[in-house]
Amino acid sequence: MTSAHRAVIVDDDDDIRDLLVHVLEGAGLEVSTASDGVSALQLIRDVQPDLVTLDLSLPDMDGTDVCRALREFSDAYVVMITGRDAEIDRLVGLEVGADDYMAKPFSPREVRARVSALLRRPRLGAVAVSAPVPDDDPTTTPAASKPRGPVDVGGGLVLDAAHHVAVLDGERVMLTPAEFDLLNALASRPGTGWERGDLVREVWQGEFIESDFLVDVHIGNVRRKLRRAGSDHNWIRTIDGSGYIFEVA
Repeated sequence: MTSAHRAVIVDDDDDIRDLLVHVLEGAGLEVSTASDGVSALQLIRDVQPDLVTLDLSLPDMDGTDVCRALREFSDAYVVMITGRDAEIDRLVGLEVGADDYMAKPFSPREVRARVSALLRRPRLGAVAVSAPVPDDDPTTTPAASKPRGPVDVGGGLVLDAAHHVAVLDGERVMLTPAEFDLLNALASRPGTGWERGDLVREVWQGEFIESDFLVDVHIGNVRRKLRRAGSDHNWIRTIDGSGYIFEVA
């Protein structure tokens, strides 16, 4: 993490906000803050951050509504901050576009670990993919070797890991960074089963990850978005409740 990274902290609790500022500035990020949803959305437009920490409970808007709104114009990584224990609150946060969540109270070490894991991955960017890759490009690439260009994985699905762009039948599928990384990891080895823990290590590469919950929610989002894009193929199949496998159409 360097000063090239920008963060926006959205929280109406002064103590939480000050703690996050201290941790993120100490990690080298340029930090801006907001204490309500309306000003946060304007700040995110102005700053164009790499990372947003977003409290679920704000005085004027619910954090999930803020997340939905910012996903219309921002590809920033979003970490939802919640004081609520209910799993449904975390589930909704991830479904509307958050990449991760932290429950209060949390430690500075946890913040650093989660943020570091997110910022190791490139953001979505604005590059669109309109055509399949040339015939001499590989159709399967190990996730560890980041492809330089788009890869046609079959069935009309093209993945561009360099820009976090997924295209199905010529139309972009709007995936969050975590959703794309999971799909790309699975598609890099079609027909190979992945345990949830292996996917966590491949995608998040950090600590403090509740693997079953995060992986299952993001996989569900990917399946739903591929169906909305017009595909009736079951791209990702569950393996006996323990993991997932990518099946080419």
